This record gives sequence, structure tokens and C-alpha cells, in this order.
Amino acid sequence: MEEKVKIRSIDRVTHDVKQFKLDKPEGYKFTPGHATEVSINKEGWKDEKRPFTFTSLNEDNYLEFTIKIYPDHDGVTEQLDKLKPGDEMIIRDTWGAIEYKGAGYIIAGGAGITPYIAMLRDLHQKNKTEGLKLIYSNKTDKDIILKAELDKLLNNTTYVITDQDDTDHTRGYINEEFLKDHITDLSQRFYVCGPPEMTEEVNDILKKLGADTDSVQLDDQ
Repeated sequence: MEEKVKIRSIDRVTHDVKQFKLDKPEGYKFTPGHATEVSINKEGWKDEKRPFTFTSLNEDNYLEFTIKIYPDHDGVTEQLDKLKPGDEMIIRDTWGAIEYKGAGYIIAGGAGITPYIAMLRDLHQKNKTEGLKLIYSNKTDKDIILKAELDKLLNNTTYVITDQDDTDHTRGYINEEFLKDHITDLSQRFYVCGPPEMTEEVNDILKKLGADTDSVQLDDQ
């Protein structure tokens, strides 16, 4: 399945993240946390597919993607940065490794928060966020994606900042010592998404600490 969809609006979320709202094909549905392969409907880019997570909800009359832009990479996100409302993207069938399976810890790094935006929006609407804790790592305060909304969606969030000494948040890294200090119940569910090396390291640490590996959902961004 391939559908050409027009861009309705483009908004800047942080210095390097943009939110794209697109027309939504009739009957198109997805699970919060899931993604689709996206390409740009322009010559030379139609077959350059990249996975992006939906940050809208099924009841919205549009599709939304929240995408980190890499202007110094000669690739898809650099081209996305040039798009304007009225341009078209191509979307395909939905799929994904992440979906809500119960309360626990969400551990995200950078753009790895995006699968959880729709999931948390959906749970917040249903008053079902109780028991969820978010640990979200970024390089600096200004890199935090949709912080004001995350604060509204979930009142149990630890923001971890790795590269800014004067941060208002927790300065450090999500390493073994950090997870020992911040995880009080290893029998809970874990949702982990971020850069591949971070995802792999967190998974290894959780196993070492004794988490149930069947309760760990992993995805790379």
C-alpha cells in the first residue's frame, strides 16, 4: 500500500525538530507507538524510504510526524527540511516494535521519545498513565522534544542532560549506576528507544540488573 498525502502544516518544535501534519487517507489506522515508511513525492526521492513514528492519534483527522532534522546529512531529513505546506509525502502500511503493554519505565534518548508521544497522548486521554515513569536523555535542555506537553501528559519524568553543566535537570548519563539509583522495581515493564548504541547498552544493563527480558520492548531511532 502506498498513499500520496499533502502536507497541511509544518511547525518547528526545537532548533532541529519539526512537526509535519499531513492529510489522512480515509480508514487509515495505526497503533500508538507504531510507524510507517515515509518518502518524499519528488523526483529522485520517491524510493528513499525512512521509518517515522506517528505522533498523532487515530481520532485526529490528520497524520502527524515529529522528525529530527539533520541538515548536515545529504539525505531524507535534509530534504524534509526544505518542504512546504502543499508538498506531498508518500506513506505506506503501519508497523512497529513499541506499543503499550502495561505500566512501567519508559527510557528514551533524543528522537527516541517519538514512539511514546502518541502512546502517552492516548493513555492520558483515557486516564491510564498511572504507574508509568519516563526517563528521557538529551544533550542539552534545548534538545528536549515537546517538554511542556510531556510535563502535562505525565507527572513522573526525569530529564537527563549529558552535555550541559548549567542544566536545570539531572546532569549525567543513563548508565548502570544511574539505573540502579532510579529503578526501584525490576519486575515492571521497560520501554526503551533511542540511538542504537544507547538502546543496546540499556538492554544489557537491565539484563545484568535482573529485569525480565520478556518485559523489555526495544526500538532504535
